[in-house]
Amino acid sequence: MTREKPKNLWLSRWGFILAATGSAVGLGNIWKFPYITGEYGGGAFVLMYLACILAIGIPVMMTEIAIGRRGRGSPIDAIGRAVRENGGNPLWKGVGGMAMMAGFLILCFYVVVAGWAFAYTVKMLDGSLAATSVEGLAQVFEAHNANPWQLGSWSVLVALLTLWIVAKGVQAGIERAVRWMMPGLAVMLVVLVGYAFTSGGFDEGFAFLFSFDTSKLTGEALLAALGHAFFTLSLASGAILTYGSYIPDGQSIARTTFMVAIADTCVALLAGLAIFPIIFANGMDPTAGPGLIFMSLPLAFQQMPFGTAFGVLFFAMVSIAALTSAISMIEATVAYLNEKHGISRFKAAIGAGTVLLIISMLAMLSFNLMAGWTPLGKNFFDWLDYLTSRWMMPLGGIFIVVFAGYALRCEIMRDELDLPPLGYALWLFMVRYVCPVLILMVFLHALGWLGFDPLQRWYWIAGAIGLLTVLGEGLRPRVMPALAGR
Repeated sequence: MTREKPKNLWLSRWGFILAATGSAVGLGNIWKFPYITGEYGGGAFVLMYLACILAIGIPVMMTEIAIGRRGRGSPIDAIGRAVRENGGNPLWKGVGGMAMMAGFLILCFYVVVAGWAFAYTVKMLDGSLAATSVEGLAQVFEAHNANPWQLGSWSVLVALLTLWIVAKGVQAGIERAVRWMMPGLAVMLVVLVGYAFTSGGFDEGFAFLFSFDTSKLTGEALLAALGHAFFTLSLASGAILTYGSYIPDGQSIARTTFMVAIADTCVALLAGLAIFPIIFANGMDPTAGPGLIFMSLPLAFQQMPFGTAFGVLFFAMVSIAALTSAISMIEATVAYLNEKHGISRFKAAIGAGTVLLIISMLAMLSFNLMAGWTPLGKNFFDWLDYLTSRWMMPLGGIFIVVFAGYALRCEIMRDELDLPPLGYALWLFMVRYVCPVLILMVFLHALGWLGFDPLQRWYWIAGAIGLLTVLGEGLRPRVMPALAGR
């Protein structure tokens, strides 16, 4: 079968690296990863997290990029073309559909969250965040969300900026945007770390992040590391698979994947060095979660020299991080409409954007006019989060590694990954036996169904991997033809 000729390509390898890093870097990097690092043992947790990145993040990311480049299209089209080349079952295209839908639905509530960052950039500048306590800033935050016109306008602004960039195309829109946004984010982050160094709490913040406390490496810490390693790289959301379809032939998938993973981790750690010294210098709680950004930090900035200027810089940085993630979430849908149905990118962005605005407005109204509508105990915003992060993404991750590890002929992925024999054998072992078990653990833990401590009872993990290995090798001659549709 003749491979699909690429319709769009990144101008350079750095185009993909910056775009993929922008997709990975979001609000989770800025507040969640630094917090869980300090909570679960500092430097010891970082080492555990890096092991999880090697075990789950990098193999799955390499898989998505390889399938995307092989199929040269949106998640549905890329997997569909790989299936046709393989002579397999066309139902596998549903995996691409699930990933694309997950990314789109995430964006529907993510624009509301990103709108907070944009709004706070202005609020920090005009003095709207003036308060004398965290409780006072909590009231400001609640008042902002209670006003549907105010909350909705910022959400619409984020959506329109995202659609405007994506509508301009891969090179003129996405790549050109990330070429200044990501270096700009890095510069802002370094400046904020320098500011934090003068805050008076740098030693405490550094110790919180990097003290090597192995006593905190519990089973909960392992599951936190696994979950963040899976979710931080935008896996199973259609973003990386679509971005991978724009990589030129001949570029090393393994090398670019490692560079994205390293950049994502560095941003997260630098964010911690920018945030926690300021928090400790002002005697605040480092475990405040999302409230750390929108309540604790604005108060801390007010109490410090030049705090307003650096507060504006901080929220501008968060806004850029949110925008680069938003771009990646809508690109798969726009690419699908453009490539599969022949709709121009502009019209595809308008069509996808119309649906996005309708659903995102329902998510926005969950904080005010529809706050009382909570079917089965969750409002619309929370349901979008629950369905995507706890069901669609983990299941999509399992399906994609099963597809690559079992359903596709070995020569397809071997040719696309272009790894040395040992490297390919390691990748194949990970996607067949290790990644499915680890993603399943993330899935069960997210649903609250994982009731044992997997670090203290490590034999559960070893036993599961061993059982899957035996079953996989024993059933592969029968299972693979069925999975492949032969």
